[in-house]
Amino acid sequence: MAATSPSSLSQASTTLDSGRDLINWVVLTQIRSHEVAIAELNNLPSSRLRKLTSKAPFFSSYNAVYQINGNIFFCTTVQKATAFEQRKIDTAKAKFQKLNSS
Repeated sequence: MAATSPSSLSQASTTLDSGRDLINWVVLTQIRSHEVAIAELNNLPSSRLRKLTSKAPFFSSYNAVYQINGNIFFCTTVQKATAFEQRKIDTAKAKFQKLNSS
């Protein structure tokens, strides 16, 4: 079995570092995306928001927005959509911290 040359070890280390950098970049991009979504939800003009119909009386006092989950859009409230995005941010930040601690 041939010994590994020092140059191939440094190339493998560089590839590992660039792979880690790519993962960090993806996670940071996800965090930024969720932060933008929250900012947009908080700044919706009142003319854009509409009351949900009387068919859903438990939503009657809230404004409706559509939230995507997978490939499906769901009608929900601004408050619930904001909480969902905040949970996504918290999860991504925890993942980022875990990646950087190892």
